[in-house]
Amino acid sequence: MAYPSRVFIDEAVIEVRAGKGGDGCVSFRRAKYVPKGGPDGGDGGDGGSVILEVDEGLNTLLDFRGTHHWAAEDGEPGHGSQMFGKRGEDRVIRMPPGTMVFDADTGELLCDLRPGDRVVIARGGRGGYGNEHFKGPTNQTPRNADPGEPGEQRTLRLELRLMADVGLVGLPNAGKSTLLAAVTRATPKIGDYPFTTLAPHLGIAELDAERRIVLADVPGLIEGAADGAGLGHEFLRHLGRTRALVHLVDAQPLDGSSPVENYRTVRAELLAYSPALAEKPEVIALNKIDLLGEGGAREEAVRSFKRALRTETDAEVVAVSGAARLRLRELLEKVWEVLKGEGVRKEAW
Repeated sequence: MAYPSRVFIDEAVIEVRAGKGGDGCVSFRRAKYVPKGGPDGGDGGDGGSVILEVDEGLNTLLDFRGTHHWAAEDGEPGHGSQMFGKRGEDRVIRMPPGTMVFDADTGELLCDLRPGDRVVIARGGRGGYGNEHFKGPTNQTPRNADPGEPGEQRTLRLELRLMADVGLVGLPNAGKSTLLAAVTRATPKIGDYPFTTLAPHLGIAELDAERRIVLADVPGLIEGAADGAGLGHEFLRHLGRTRALVHLVDAQPLDGSSPVENYRTVRAELLAYSPALAEKPEVIALNKIDLLGEGGAREEAVRSFKRALRTETDAEVVAVSGAARLRLRELLEKVWEVLKGEGVRKEAW
C-alpha cells in the first residue's frame, strides 16, 4: 500500500469567518381578548463556528489554493411569540493530518492537527437577546433588544508536514526515488539526472504482516540547502516528523566525487538547518553497489567508507542497490531495529 503524491501542496493561506449572531427581536404580544399583551421578542440564533476536522484520506493542501475564504452561516434573528432564531450552520473544513495551523498575523501556532482531531478555530457570535429577555417588575414593556455579536475572523497560514517513520536523505541522484519504488509500491518520478523528485512521496514497506515502515522521499539536498539553495530546503521541514533517517550515498558518483565527502555535505546541511534533525538516528545506505562489479569490491567499498567516518558516526552502513534490488531486506531490518529502539509505534509529533 502506498500514498504517492502527484500534486503536493504543503503551504496555503486562508481566511476564516465565523457566523454573526442573529439580532434579538422587539415584539409585543397581540391577541384577541388579551387586553395587555407583554413583550415576546425572541433571542437571535448563535452564529455558526468554523471547525477544522482531520480527514486521513487527504494528503495535500491543494483545495486551499483555489478557495481562500471560508465562512460559517450567520444566526437568524429572533421573532415574535418568543420564537428564537435558528442557529447558523457550522463550516467544517477538512484537512490532512500533519497540518500545522498558524495565525498569519502573529505567527502563533494555533493547533497541530493529528488524526481524529476536530478543532473550533473561529467561534460564532452569540445571538442577541430579544426584548422578552429584559422584562421585569420595573420594566414591563422593554423596547430594546441586543444586536448579535460578530463571529471571530482569522487569517490562517497552513503548513503541512509529512508523517513518516523514516526520511530518505541524500544528494540529488543518490537513488532515493529508486529505493522507495523498490521497497514500497510508491511511484515517484525516476530519472538519471538530478532533482527528479519535485515533491515528497510516501510509501509503506512491509517486512511482514505486523511490521511496516512508512518512508518519505524528499528532494535531494545540495550544498547551501539550509540557506535556501536548490529544492531540498523547502522540504527539510517534513523530516522533522520522522523518527529516523536513511542516508543514501552513491557508491560510485558519475561526477567522480567522493562518497565520503558527499555524505559530509548532506550532514552539514542537516546540522545547519536543525541540530535536532541532525541528531536523529541514522542508517547509511551505500547505494548502487551493482556498479562496483563482483568479488570483494563491494565489501571493500563499505570498509573504506567506514574507516573514513569512524570518528564521525557510529551509524550502521549497509551496501545496497535500489535498481538491482540487492540487500534491501537487510537495509529494512536495520531500519526496523533503529525504529524499535526509538519506539516505532509512537506518533512523531
